[in-house]
Order: sequence, then C-alpha cells, then structure tokens
Amino acid sequence: MTADARTAGASATDPASPPLTERQEARRRRILHASAQLASRGGFDAVQMREVAEAAGVALGTLYRYFPSKVHLLVATMQDQLQHMHTTLRKRPPAGERPAERVAETLMRAFRALQREPHLADAMVRALTFADRSVSPEVDTVSRLTTTIILDAMGLAGQPTPAQLSAVRVIEHTWHSALITWLSGRASIAQVKIDIETVCRLIDLTAPETP
Repeated sequence: MTADARTAGASATDPASPPLTERQEARRRRILHASAQLASRGGFDAVQMREVAEAAGVALGTLYRYFPSKVHLLVATMQDQLQHMHTTLRKRPPAGERPAERVAETLMRAFRALQREPHLADAMVRALTFADRSVSPEVDTVSRLTTTIILDAMGLAGQPTPAQLSAVRVIEHTWHSALITWLSGRASIAQVKIDIETVCRLIDLTAPETP
C-alpha cells in the first residue's frame, strides 16, 4: 500500500490522522456517492466493488486501498449520510421544550430521512451487522456521530453527566434496533415512534437535580 493510500484510508476514520489532500477527498467523495447511488437502487447486493469503482471513475485497486471491503465501504457510507443529517439538523434544530422531546424529534427526523431511501438504509444497516473487528474504526465513528447528534439535540448547558451518557447509549441502541425491526417488516413507523419517545424519557430521568 502506498503512503498516499495509507493516509487516505486512515484519515477517513481517524481524526488524528493527517487530513486528506484535495484530490484524495474528491476521490473519496466520488466513491461514497457511487456507493450510495448503487445501494439506493438495489440494496446491499447491488453494491459491487467493481461497479462502484467504475461509477466513481477510479481503478478497482484504488477503491480497495480506500475501502478494503464492501462492508468497510457501506459503513463509511453510513457515516457520510449521518454527517449530512447532522448538518441539516443543525440548520433546523428541534423545537421541543424538553431535552427528551428534542431528541425524539431529531431521531424521528433522521429515521424518516432513511425511510425515504429504504434500500440504502437496509444496505448500511446490514453492513453494520456484518462488520467484524477490522471495521471497528468505521463503526466507532458511526456511533460517535449518532451520540453527537443526540447530545446536540439535548442542548445541555454543560458537559453531560455519566448517567446522561448512559441514557444516550441506551437511546442509540434502541434507535438502531428500531431501524432494524422496521427494515425487516417487524415494526411499523407508529411503533418505532412510540419506542423512540419512550426511551428518550430516560433523558429527563437522568437530568441533574436543580439545587
């Protein structure tokens, strides 16, 4: 693997790594766009590395240097989609009065965004399910992004308490589980909303007591 490729692959998942060059970033953006487009049309099975490389205009070997497998690629695609959601949510923050209401609104907005692209959502969730230890950096980044989205919605004045962070982890797990059960046809949108609103009440229960 070349030094250029090592930098590109590491920077995609490790914030401490040197930033991508403009050319590397443009190449990575094309790859992720191609991955999302193929997944949107046919789900997990439609994302074939050779077709991604052709659609992105890169050599197959170059694609593998950036993303060693389809699972790596699709988890990185989920990271990219969450970053877009985060940007959108910051432009239009939730309007609920209580932190629990704001988080529930935020997660349902994110859920509805995924609902508009069910094949893409299914592909990304399947990749997360199939991910082994080699994909841990990408999976950890997805988790950190989800946590950040929830914490932003809470709108805390200071740092979250350990109890609040525990509640956030439970909420994150519930959101991913709800997405899986919906994609598999085992839960309706209405049930997902109930589950999300129910688990988000943990935020109010873990709020520090006012002196």
